[in-house]
Amino acid sequence: MKKLLGRLSSGMRRAAATEPADDDAFFTTRFEESDEPRSAVDWADRAAAIGAAPIERTQGLALFRAAWAREHHAIRLAPEEVDRLAARFSFVSVPAAQDVIRQDERGAYLLWVLDGSLAVERVQPWGGRARLAEAHAGDVLGEMALLDAGGRFSTCATLKPCVLAVLEATGLDELMLTEPRLAATLLASLARRLSLRLRQVSARLSALLAGS
Repeated sequence: MKKLLGRLSSGMRRAAATEPADDDAFFTTRFEESDEPRSAVDWADRAAAIGAAPIERTQGLALFRAAWAREHHAIRLAPEEVDRLAARFSFVSVPAAQDVIRQDERGAYLLWVLDGSLAVERVQPWGGRARLAEAHAGDVLGEMALLDAGGRFSTCATLKPCVLAVLEATGLDELMLTEPRLAATLLASLARRLSLRLRQVSARLSALLAGS
């Protein structure tokens, strides 16, 4: 988080100075800097493989506005600010029974569920899948791998046709450079989601240890 905040601060200074820098692409180059084995998957490749199709921009924007209005993990934004944030997302429809995220790959995008439902599953060594959770409208998927360049922990598959908002690493880079306040708001929202998830896991682990 300190690195993210430091990056935001430097992004604000560059935006004010309007001078290009060699390290502008933080989240995109972050994947290249990792020495760990990786199989990075861009959204364009995944979209082509699963039959994702762009939807009408006005429809996607309306769904995104509604999702942000229900967002309890971030500060309120003015309507025009929500629209500027949404400009960094692409809106797509995905058929049922498609893996939008696959376990262990390194993804350069996150997904905001606008409509539909998805299964979050852990693929077992013998090939079976253990259902961990279900994602519905308002949930975010893949943010951890986008932020830390680590491998995906689970596979996320559509249970029914879904509408998703997609934020790629390049879009997040651009947002940090051109709209640092909106980038900070989005990153704070993602950090709070991750913190809540960690607390839930910790509570479950404590309960298991107490019962053993």
